[in-house]
Formats: sequence, C-alpha cells, structure tokens
Amino acid sequence: MSTETASSNLTVNPLEYLQITLNPDGTLNRDSFIFADTSAAPNLAPPTGPVLSKDVPINPSRKTWARIFLPHHARSCSEEKLPLIVYYHPGGFILGSPASNIFHEFCITLAHELSAVVVSVKYRLAPEHRLPAAYDDAVEALHWVKTTQDEWLANHADISTCYLMGSSAGGNLAFHAGLRASAVHKDLELLKIRGLILHHSFFGGTQRTPSELRLANNHMLSLATSDLMWELSLPIGVNRDHEYCNPTVDGGSNLSEGVNKMRSLGWRLLVIGCDGDPLIDRQVELVKLLKEKGLKVVSDFTEGGYHAIEIMEPDKNEPLVQALKSFMSTPVTGQGAVGPPDGVSTQNVA
Repeated sequence: MSTETASSNLTVNPLEYLQITLNPDGTLNRDSFIFADTSAAPNLAPPTGPVLSKDVPINPSRKTWARIFLPHHARSCSEEKLPLIVYYHPGGFILGSPASNIFHEFCITLAHELSAVVVSVKYRLAPEHRLPAAYDDAVEALHWVKTTQDEWLANHADISTCYLMGSSAGGNLAFHAGLRASAVHKDLELLKIRGLILHHSFFGGTQRTPSELRLANNHMLSLATSDLMWELSLPIGVNRDHEYCNPTVDGGSNLSEGVNKMRSLGWRLLVIGCDGDPLIDRQVELVKLLKEKGLKVVSDFTEGGYHAIEIMEPDKNEPLVQALKSFMSTPVTGQGAVGPPDGVSTQNVA
C-alpha cells in the first residue's frame, strides 16, 4: 500500500456532495439528504407488486426498528418457510434507513428474486451515536429476530437458514455483527447463521491503496467523502487503522478469535466488489486474509462498475442476483485463488 495521502488532489466537497451540514453541537443536519423515504406497503389488496413490507419496532428506547419484506406468494404457501436475510443498509454509518427509497427498492429485489424474507435493520447513526453503537444494534436485531412473535417471521421465515448481508457500510456492519454473533451463537439458539454477504463493503485505513489513489475523486465514493464518513463514525481519538475501519491491520490479529469461531461454526462468506470501486483493493485484501485464516470465502470481483452500482442502477443487478442464488444454494468446496495482482477476479471459491 502507498503512504501517499493524495490530499492535495481531492476535489470533491463531501458535505456538498452528501447534501448535509454539521451543526455546532456535533450533530448532523440530514434534512436535504438526497434519497427520500418511502412508506412500507403491508396490505396490497389486490397486490400491485411481488413483495409486501411493514415496519416493526426493535428497541423503542434506541429508536431502532426493522422493515420486513415478504414475497407475496409466501402467504399462499404457508407450509413452506423461506430463507431469512438480515440486511444492513448503506450510508457510511451517517445516513439513510430501511425507508430510504433506493434501499427499500433493493430489498424488494432481494426478497423477490431470492424468494427470501428480508429484515432490513434501522440502526443508530453517527456522529450522534458513534461506532460501536451500530454494531450493538445489529446484534440486538438478531436477538429480536430470534424472540419476536411477529406473524410474518413466525409463519414464513426459516430462521435456521439465516444470512447476514450488507452493502457498503452495511457490509462492514454485517462483518462485525457476524464476529460478535459468532461469540454468542448459543444465546441465539434457533437462529442459525449460515453465512455473511459483504456487498461492496466499506473499509479503510491510514495508508492509501492503489485503487483509492486511482479513483480518489470517484463520482460515487470519493476519498474525501469516505474520510468524512470515518471521521464522523469512528470513536473519538482513533484513526482509520482502528479495527472497525481496517480489520486487516496487524495481520488481522484482532479478528483471530471471531474468525476461528466462524470457521468452527461452518459459516461461509461471499465478498462482492468491482474494480470501479475505490474500495476494491481493501476487499481483495480482506478476502486473502480470511482465506489464510481458514474461512470458506467466495469472492466475486468484476471489472468496471462503481460503488453500490446494483443499488443505484437496478437494471444492472442480475449478475449480483445470480451470485447470491449460487452462494445461498451451493455448498463451498475446493480451493481457489484470490485473483490476479490488480485485485480483479471472477468468482473464486476457497
């Protein structure tokens, strides 16, 4: 990795790009956030779409909640339960919710195309609630899934076939929630996590990678934008080599216990990325590290694209859907390479 900071070459103003302002008390004004909210649709009669959705509280004291997405056909097949995806939305830990329109539509796609029940979690945002608050909320949501009497989950979700999935910051969240959940898997009882799905996951570090330098002013995720997100979300007083941001630091020594537990539980990981994403090198490095530690990892890195392209352009999500179907239906066997030196590979299994 390069020690170059590229700070003098950054041209994007992240506050203007994200349409947010910092308040004097350290909170964030999100009133102009570019993605509007959309309402849940729990009662479609007659159905106008393939997926129903509704909002349910998780922890009112923390103002956390979930939006559940249920394929409409599940109501007529009450005996067949569907796999469960617990989804953590993007937003750099500082923006968005399950109600944000593009995240809502993405979860509809997941539920419909994968024939799965999707629980999209509203977690607390930074800087008002810095990490690890979101990690705490992510794991609390799993305990809630285990104990809730919600009709949709009780009647239609197979909680013994659960995947933790997240996009961008949500991918980081799914990874750290998985590490924590593996340590308390006995407490989760009937909720059985089969694997983690990290979609264009958001990681960082103090030293710039070649892909970060190459795409420093990327239109979707510039270095200035990601730096601001980390500045606002990490615990005060730490830098981007903190384990929340850079899990590969010091050879991933802080991961060893959690990774060993995930391996003993037989969990698998799917890591998805593209070389138009400034974060591709960090995702490839994480895959390499996890494979070296003995985890079963499927990596699906493709050429072109950009960060979170499947969310921004739904007409381009078919390859992602096929990768998810393959991962969720096929056990991982054999050994594969991480990919060529430039960090781009086709799907690999180890």
